[in-house]
Amino acid sequence: MPLPTDSAVVETSQGLVDVLHGIFGAHPGQRPAHAKGILLQGTFQPTPEAALLSAAPHFHQSSTPILARFSSSTGIPNLPDTDPNGNPRGLALRFILEESPRHVHTDIISHSTPFFPAKDGPEVLAFFRALASGTIESFLSTHPAAQAFIQAEKPFPASFSTEKYFGVNAFKFIANDGSETFIRYRIIPVAGASYLDDEQIKAKSDTYLYDELSARLSTGPVAFDLVAQLAEDGDVTDDCTVHWPDDRILVKLGRVLLESIMEDNAAEQKRIIFDPVPRVKGIEPSEDQLIETRAGVYLISGRERRAA
Repeated sequence: MPLPTDSAVVETSQGLVDVLHGIFGAHPGQRPAHAKGILLQGTFQPTPEAALLSAAPHFHQSSTPILARFSSSTGIPNLPDTDPNGNPRGLALRFILEESPRHVHTDIISHSTPFFPAKDGPEVLAFFRALASGTIESFLSTHPAAQAFIQAEKPFPASFSTEKYFGVNAFKFIANDGSETFIRYRIIPVAGASYLDDEQIKAKSDTYLYDELSARLSTGPVAFDLVAQLAEDGDVTDDCTVHWPDDRILVKLGRVLLESIMEDNAAEQKRIIFDPVPRVKGIEPSEDQLIETRAGVYLISGRERRAA
């Protein structure tokens, strides 16, 4: 996973890592955002519809090994699960396409709201700098996307496995026949979405999400449907803050089955660096400028973790 080639993108990515460390404090070996997390193993089983939309290998083989990381927002690794700052929750998926002799994979990054505070790296950096400096109210008054993100409902999930996750960036699927379709990912819990109210949260422990996940896995896999929302002509694909209409077609791409918590979890979480850029045949990034900035942040912070 290389750094972005644009020096301005790298500078912005480094600025984001630095400002997040400033907000949440230095926690060597931990992520500057979504620091509290857990890594799982499982499999992905595609649908026939997925193979029609994209030539990506994991849509054409019967089953693909995956890794998944559930996480809580903020860069605080011991944040209580009952702290509202832990919302939105995150879910990253890695499809392991080849392990030897090369390590080939493609990843999906998602979180539990379709909103994002800014359309590109400089705006995201300005958002977090305003948060760090105490000028966020002034910033929100002139940045409607950030205001919408702040105001969006972010309820406490009853479980990581009963939360809906959204990939806010658009990607281009390229089929074997050369046809192209812009999509946004959704990851939908097979068990159904379920949330807790304020009174229920008061009765929960600081680690209820992680404890519940372990207990649930003891009874069988945690299942999600990977879904693509399909863009139509004229839909904005280069700005993640612009939502597509609710009537856009949703196509089920496959079933995600999370089967076990990975051994040596802390060490593996420190090592793994998820990549927002697909880097696989059949899936390309859109012109959304945020994708490269996110890739830069993930790589810079990942190198920091490994060096800690």
